[in-house]
Amino acid sequence: MPNFIAPHESEASLIDLRGDCARMAPHWVVPAGKAPMPVHPSLIHGVTVPPASARLIDQMSEYGN
Repeated sequence: MPNFIAPHESEASLIDLRGDCARMAPHWVVPAGKAPMPVHPSLIHGVTVPPASARLIDQMSEYGN
């Protein structure tokens, strides 16, 4: 089976991704202001997740473990 990844592309590891984020963090501006109040879970109604999105998140478990 042919390799569809172009020669100049590589898969970044989670460690590489975390390093990239750490280098970018000083460039991100956080607006001043009060944090929103948390909402109790019992007040959240009618949230639905499309099956395709749920499958996508399910396949990303390697980053959440």
